[in-house]
Amino acid sequence: MVSPRARRQVAQAACARGLSLRRAAWLCTTARSGMRYQPKRPKRDVRLAQALRGVAKRYPQWGYRLAEGFLRSRGWRVNLKRVHRVWQQCDLQVPKRKPRKKIKTGLTLQPTAQTKNAVWSWDFVHDVTTDGQAFRCLTVKDEHTRWCAAIEVARSFTHERVIEVLTRLIAQYGCPQYLRSDNGPEFIAGALLNFLEGQGITPSRITPGKPWQNGSNESFNGTFRRECLDAERFHSLTEARVVIEDWRQQYNHERPHSALGYQIPARIYGEDASRQRAEVDASSSVGENSSHTHGRQTTIIRQHDEEFGEQSASVAITEANSTQKT
Repeated sequence: MVSPRARRQVAQAACARGLSLRRAAWLCTTARSGMRYQPKRPKRDVRLAQALRGVAKRYPQWGYRLAEGFLRSRGWRVNLKRVHRVWQQCDLQVPKRKPRKKIKTGLTLQPTAQTKNAVWSWDFVHDVTTDGQAFRCLTVKDEHTRWCAAIEVARSFTHERVIEVLTRLIAQYGCPQYLRSDNGPEFIAGALLNFLEGQGITPSRITPGKPWQNGSNESFNGTFRRECLDAERFHSLTEARVVIEDWRQQYNHERPHSALGYQIPARIYGEDASRQRAEVDASSSVGENSSHTHGRQTTIIRQHDEEFGEQSASVAITEANSTQKT
């Protein structure tokens, strides 16, 4: 019994068992005038509580901060402290994870990502299907915008398969300047290094035994395992591919990211692409016979559920991908 609300509830229960109002208020250290107090907040927070329960049911691994960012992206104008209070009243708290011991070296692996496609990072995540057969997931992420470019699922990977995946991503999103990875055999193969050199990509490999130097991708892999792999059972490789791709789309277009100010990666990726396209257009308009940049925009219209938004209008998220042609 710490909060005044809890003390009032205990005092009211004591009165229901026959104890006098004066005696119950004295034992619970609460004012008698507060025993008859009827709060108005529950009525005001009914819609918010319903929306938060819907978010918690759909995304059980999220905390109140992610829920608040999710509601804000869907038109809600609500204070974070109010969301926290209603979240606690609805008993939606996620059990706290035991923090892992972190090694502080004071060193950051260079280069750091400042723009879109400046640094990509990739790594492998392992899991098994219900029949006990293992499979691997190759995760590729843009470090600046936190955009997940791909999660490739297969029983095994060779450097030829890795080159095939990277070729497809370069054709779809453009060529990164740096590619950060660990020292796995698939990432240090001679054929892959020759391919990166031909594309003008500089490999940035971490020091052996120091996975925290690839912290951006390691953090993403932890979220991926906690919210997808540990939450699902995969009966086949095809089912795993479908479920994982759905989660990737949700991560890019629905899940707020704390490092982005609780905005979705798709919005930051689109804004960064539009900014770069505007800079290229401005520089190309100075001289004649210059290269023109044509933008390809794909608009994804999502009709958000009534339980998540106060407004009934659909939310449009624009993903802009620019391809430079000479």
